[in-house]
Amino acid sequence: MTIETYRDAWGIPHLRAADASELARAQGRVTAHDRAWQLEVERHRAQGTSASFLGSPAVAWDVFARRARLADTARRCFEALERQDPETADWVRAYVAGVNEALAAGAARTPEFARTGLTPGTWEPWHPLGIWLATHILFAGFPAKLWREEAIRHLGEESVPLFATDGPTTVGSNGWLLAGSRTTTGHALLAGDPHRFIESPGVYQQIRLSCPEFDVLGLAVPGVPGIAHFAHTGTVAWSITNAMADYQDLYRERLRRTETGAVAALGPDGAWTETERHTETVEIAGQPSLRIELLETPRGPVITEAAEAAGTPHSAGALHGPAAAGAPHAPAAADGAEPPQGPPAPDDESRTGGAGGRTHADGEAEALALRYPPRVTHDLGFSALLPLLRARHVTDVDRAFDAWAEPVNVVHAADTAGGTLHRVAGRVPVRSRTNRTRLAPAWLPGHAWHGWHETPYGELTDGAAVMANQRGPATPLGVEFAPPHRADRIRALLDERRTWSAADLPAIHMDTHLASAAPLLDHLAALDDLTPEAARLRDRLLAWDRRMDADSTDAAVYAAVRTAVVRHLAAHPAFAALAEPPAYPEVLLPWLALTPRIAFALEHLLRAEELYGVDRPAAVRAAIEEVAADGPARTWGDTHRLAPWQALPEPSYEGPVLSGDHDCVLCTSAVPGLTDRSARGPAARYVWDLADRDHSLWVVPLGSDGVPGTPHHTDQLPLWLKGELVPVSTDWDRLELVENTDA
Repeated sequence: MTIETYRDAWGIPHLRAADASELARAQGRVTAHDRAWQLEVERHRAQGTSASFLGSPAVAWDVFARRARLADTARRCFEALERQDPETADWVRAYVAGVNEALAAGAARTPEFARTGLTPGTWEPWHPLGIWLATHILFAGFPAKLWREEAIRHLGEESVPLFATDGPTTVGSNGWLLAGSRTTTGHALLAGDPHRFIESPGVYQQIRLSCPEFDVLGLAVPGVPGIAHFAHTGTVAWSITNAMADYQDLYRERLRRTETGAVAALGPDGAWTETERHTETVEIAGQPSLRIELLETPRGPVITEAAEAAGTPHSAGALHGPAAAGAPHAPAAADGAEPPQGPPAPDDESRTGGAGGRTHADGEAEALALRYPPRVTHDLGFSALLPLLRARHVTDVDRAFDAWAEPVNVVHAADTAGGTLHRVAGRVPVRSRTNRTRLAPAWLPGHAWHGWHETPYGELTDGAAVMANQRGPATPLGVEFAPPHRADRIRALLDERRTWSAADLPAIHMDTHLASAAPLLDHLAALDDLTPEAARLRDRLLAWDRRMDADSTDAAVYAAVRTAVVRHLAAHPAFAALAEPPAYPEVLLPWLALTPRIAFALEHLLRAEELYGVDRPAAVRAAIEEVAADGPARTWGDTHRLAPWQALPEPSYEGPVLSGDHDCVLCTSAVPGLTDRSARGPAARYVWDLADRDHSLWVVPLGSDGVPGTPHHTDQLPLWLKGELVPVSTDWDRLELVENTDA
C-alpha cells in the first residue's frame, strides 16, 4: 500500500491511500508534521499536564482537567468504543500510529519544543478522544449556572432574563443553507463560520482525505481523525453551529471526612456514600509541584475544592493559583467575578452554596460536582466519524449524526440530488428545571437524570435555513441563546436577492451592521442639556450607519461610549456584591465576571423598565461627556485588533486591525468595559457548493502550517482579514506530490 501526500498552492494537505485505515494513518502523519506543537499542547491539556512545560499560567487548567477527570473519561470512552465499534477503534489507532511515526520529525522543525525543553511523547489510542473532550468540555457553558445562583441571591429571580446572553460563553457560529431554488445553479449552497477563540496554530485544519471508499475535504480538528464539523464529499456536504443546549449539571455536594480518612457524600436517600478518592501531582515548570486530592461522588467528579472535607488547607492553592490564561477553551479572563458568601435563601431547593468550599457548622463541607454525558455513558460520539466520511446523501449524514454525542449542534446538510437536512444532533439528559438552570442539591431527591431528549428537526423557510445560536429547533434543549441579531441580519441579506452563487456568499460573512446598538442610541437621543461637544458627538452617533468598520471613527466613538456606560453600570452600588471574586476555580471565573456580564447584556439592561434603582440616563450622559472630553476619535481598528491565543505568548505581538463586533455577522468579539481587542471570532469560513465542489471556498485565520516562519504559517491571514476565501482544488494533476510513502 502507498500513502500519497499532495499539497495545493496554500500548503493544504490532500491525502490519498488504499483504504480508510491507511488514510487515517496518513492524516496522523501529516498533522504531526504540520502541527506537532499544537498536538502536544492539546494532548497535555487533556491529561492535565501542560503546566509541566508551560509553567504557572497553565496550572488552573491542569487542576480543572484533573478534577473533571477528562483523561480518565477519554480512556473509558475508548475502551467502550473498542467493545462496541471495533472498526472505528482500529481507525483511531491507525491515526495515532501516524502521529507517532511523524511526531519527532515534526517537533524538530518547530521552535517551541526547544524554547520549552519539551520532548514529544508517545500517543496512546485514547488521546484523540481526550483532545475532543478537553476542546468541548466548556461548550455548554455550565459555569453560567454559578452566575445565575449569585444573581438570584443578590438581585432576585428577575435578574436571570436581564443577563441572559451568549456573551461570556466560548463558542458560537453562523451557518446558512440555501436550497437549489435559491441558487443560480439549482443546487444547494452551505456557508458559515464557526466562532471560537482564534488560536495560533488554528483550531481547524484544512484537509482532504481520499481513498476508494470516499473523497472528503473539510475542516478537521488537529489531533482527531476524520472531518467532523464541516465537510464536502462531492455528493453531500454538511456544517454545524452550536445548538446552545444545556446538557451538563452542577451538583452541590455535602461532604465529610470519615474516621478512616475517606470522604463521604450525602445522597438523596439520606445515606452517606463513600466517594472515589485519590491524589495526583501536578508538575509545574520552574516551581514546586502541587499535590491535589480528587473526589468523585455518584453524581460526578468534584471540580471545586472542599478543603474542610478533604483535609487540605486552602493555602495549598489548588484552585486559587495562577489565572487560567493557559485555557483557550474558556472565555478570556476578565476583572471582577462573583460575590462573596451571602445569607442563604430559606428553601434548600433554591439556596446557593456560594463559594466552592462552603463549611457547615457540623464540620461538613460543600463542593460542586460536574455531571456530563460522556462521563455517564462512556460515549463521545466517535462512531459518527467514519459514517460521515462515507456519506453520499443527506440520509447518510442524518443517520451518522444519530450517533453524535458531544457537543450538541445544529446540523445543516445538502446533497446533489436536492436533499436537505436541518436538525439538532447530540445527547441532552432529561432532568428537572433546577438542574438545567441552577445548582442542584445532591442530597435532595428529584435531580437524577431520566433518559435522553429526542433531538428536534427544523424546516427550511422559503428555501433557506439560518442558524446563529439563536432560538430555533434546539429551543426545548437550552436555557440561554444568542440574541437574534446575527440570524436576523443573515436572513435579511439573503432576502435581498432571490438567487445566490458560491462567489456571492462571502460578502455576508463580512457584514458589520450592529443591531444591538439601538438601545444605547435611543438613550442618547433622549438626552438634553449636553455640553456642545457632547451634543455634537451624540448627533454624529444618531446619524451613524451602525456599521462597525475598522476605518470608522463613528464606530470607535460608539464603542468608547458603550465601554464608558458599561463601566458606570458595573461600578453602581446595586451590583457591588456581584463584583467580588469568589472561591471558585479560576477556569470558571470568566462566566462570573460582572463587567463582561453587563457588557454582553447591555441592551437588556438599558431596555428594562427598572434596573435596581440605577439611573441609566445619568450613566449614558456621563459616558458621552467623558468621551467628548477625550478629544478627537480614533478609528475602531486602532483598538479593535486580533489577539490570538498562543500557548507561548509573544509579548510584543500587535495584531492586525479588525472590523466587526460581537453581535455583527462578522463576529469579532471585544469585551466592552475591559478591552477592544478580539480573542474570539471566525476560526474558519467556508462555502460548500453542491453544483461543483471545485467552486467551493474556504479560509482560516492564519495558515495551514503550524510552524512560525514557514511559507504557509500565516499566508491566509490577509485573505481572512479582507473576507476573501481560498478556492477549493480537487484536481490531483494540479496538486504537488510532496511525499509517497510505502505503508
